Amino acid sequence: MPTKYVLMFFSIMWLLSCNYKEKKNSPKIIETTTKTPSPISLTKSEKILNETIRAHGGNLYKTAKYSFVFRGNTFQFINDGSNYEYTKTYKKGDSLIKDVLKNGVFTRTVDNTAITLSEKDIASGSGTINSVIYFATLPYKLNDDAVNSKYIENTTIKGKTYDVIEITFNQDGGGEDHDDEYYYWINTNTKKIDYLAYNYSVNKGGVRFRRAYNKRVVNGITFQDYVNYKAPVGTPLKDLPTLFEANQLTELSKINTEDVVNLNK
Repeated sequence: MPTKYVLMFFSIMWLLSCNYKEKKNSPKIIETTTKTPSPISLTKSEKILNETIRAHGGNLYKTAKYSFVFRGNTFQFINDGSNYEYTKTYKKGDSLIKDVLKNGVFTRTVDNTAITLSEKDIASGSGTINSVIYFATLPYKLNDDAVNSKYIENTTIKGKTYDVIEITFNQDGGGEDHDDEYYYWINTNTKKIDYLAYNYSVNKGGVRFRRAYNKRVVNGITFQDYVNYKAPVGTPLKDLPTLFEANQLTELSKINTEDVVNLNK
């Protein structure tokens, strides 16, 4: 092979080799398409409940620390994001008893001494303290993960319009009474709860209807009392306002949250 062709051959091979090394050492460029996250789509009932929570106290609930008296017993709740501590302090004879429900764990002290409780006592004590504070801080917990909400209708009670929301609970995380069913009548103007109703199956079952009164705002959070009525077992919750307006419900009691104090002040 003539010398000039040999030189041309090696020149071409050298250029190809350099080009290969360049490609091998060059960073690999991958074209990516940035996707904008889809916004979470809320149902009509979820949107209304969010408005209601905001109207009653909103984000203030997340760091709330209050005490109040209910039927002679002193209750206290401390919220810290997803953490919470509920207490009930009361007298039994000459002894001072303090029940504490902290992030789902229940304990009891008698005159500052911890005592051992049966599973039945733990369930009973937890249920009582959780129920009282749950109702006192409505609608704070109505957007929990275990809650299922459904928009029922728009209706009128005593000349005012209401959005009606049904609440049920998942068995997982829904508590001991997860099979209870609730209705909330939310005032379309104030976005606050004026009426609520529920049915339950324990102790042969029952149906209750509550009318809110004595509404007051304590450092940004709304507290309200209720007149508690009963209806025959099996009465559909949707029918209760009509029975209420017709004075066909029996008044049972008053649910009063008294001496409310903001402990964060």
